Amino acid sequence: MFWLSFLAFFVWNVATTWWVWNATPAAILAWILNALFMTIVFQVFHLTKKKVCNNPWGNFFLIPYWMAFELLTYWWSIKWPWLNLGHAFSTQHEWIQWYEYTGVAGGTLWILLVNILITNIILYFKSKETKPLLISIGAEVAIILVPILISTRIYKHYEDQGVDTEVVVVQQNCDPWNEQFDSQFYDQVIQNNINLSLPLVTPNTRFVVSSESAIQEGIWLQEVDKVKAVNTLRDYVKRFPQLAFVIGGTTYEWVPKGMEDDFPAREAGLNRYYYCHNSALLIDTVRMQHRNKSQLTPAVEAIPEWMGFLKNYSLTMGIARGTLKTDPESKVMEFSGHKVAVPICYESAFGEYVSSFCKKGADLLFVITNDGWWGDTPGYKQHFEFSKLRAIENRRCVARSTNTGRSGFFNQRGDVLQQTQYWVPDAIRATLKANTKVTFYAKHGDYLSRIAVYLTFVLLITWGAMSLIRWNRSGERTTKKANKRKKK
Repeated sequence: MFWLSFLAFFVWNVATTWWVWNATPAAILAWILNALFMTIVFQVFHLTKKKVCNNPWGNFFLIPYWMAFELLTYWWSIKWPWLNLGHAFSTQHEWIQWYEYTGVAGGTLWILLVNILITNIILYFKSKETKPLLISIGAEVAIILVPILISTRIYKHYEDQGVDTEVVVVQQNCDPWNEQFDSQFYDQVIQNNINLSLPLVTPNTRFVVSSESAIQEGIWLQEVDKVKAVNTLRDYVKRFPQLAFVIGGTTYEWVPKGMEDDFPAREAGLNRYYYCHNSALLIDTVRMQHRNKSQLTPAVEAIPEWMGFLKNYSLTMGIARGTLKTDPESKVMEFSGHKVAVPICYESAFGEYVSSFCKKGADLLFVITNDGWWGDTPGYKQHFEFSKLRAIENRRCVARSTNTGRSGFFNQRGDVLQQTQYWVPDAIRATLKANTKVTFYAKHGDYLSRIAVYLTFVLLITWGAMSLIRWNRSGERTTKKANKRKKK
């Protein structure tokens, strides 16, 4: 069972995320480890079912185990939630408008229920058990149709809520391998952003949104006024005082005294240490606000602390090499009466994390990313689809800017309002609704997965108890047999 399931999960990982190889050879390790973790989960389910309930009803034990595992993919040091099952419905977002109540975990539960019921129908059909067969068929039809019908009704009647806010999105389209992180192109990248956005800016424009890591000049947070790129953008927004520029950059700051042993700290020489961040910046006429990426891409931006000897050898692109420093909490940035959330790249795959911005009052989501590393593969298309899920979960409009890949706008139902083409420099404008209402999912997060964790503990305890009882009974039988032999 172990090796057959490992083979199945390994094939699944490679077939769905083979494109990660274009960015880093560490993809091989990701495929192997993720397949191994999935296999362990399936093996534990298999053994529990054999010990506790070895019949078709035991197949339902897979649900809490798998959902608990998916919650771990958000929490532990090797974070890889990309293949969590509920993400699959991003291409059929009309079916999952109820994600505003359940999040992606609701989709995972739906998929598992449907497939387990199909399995049980096959088993009951083979065993010719008529009553459970009919019950399973009826349950299968209901579980497939009812969520779709509910979602369709919500989709037809939902209308975007909030205040009209005009936003411009820029897709600068620099080759990340040859241009964006080459010092001779630093000024050109900023000028590209200005030239593309300028024709679309109107007196009603409140935000121009550009991509992750667009400023690679290197920004010391204690000396922001000395950064040429920041000053250039500040001069730009002075021409339009009603406007703020949201853009990604690499930032640095000195490590406070006494914190030199902090894992992400880097030695600068002369007993001085500094942090490096992947940051989102909001620049207006008065100040520069920033937040630092918190959900780091494993191996690319972070090495787990238990592999500390490799911390300076992560494959971070650009001038920031090594494990990055993160913000401890989600941070919203404010301008002109708006609070905006700016998830950076990989963070858009973390539903509960993105919702934490909305709990703090964020009325718009600006996803900034750089999907050019993967080339023209399914990678940038999959990443684009995730924004639909975040829009539905939080009922927030989303403006998405990528260096190259696919930029666009999404309404609160997850519909794509506009999108750019792959590998084409472009800028687009839309009027979005800035909504402040907090959804049930944003308030409660991944509660379904947490319930699954509790059920997992119950199953494991039950498995352990039943195994212990069987072991004791086996020991008693052995003792009785031995005593009988002695008497004889």
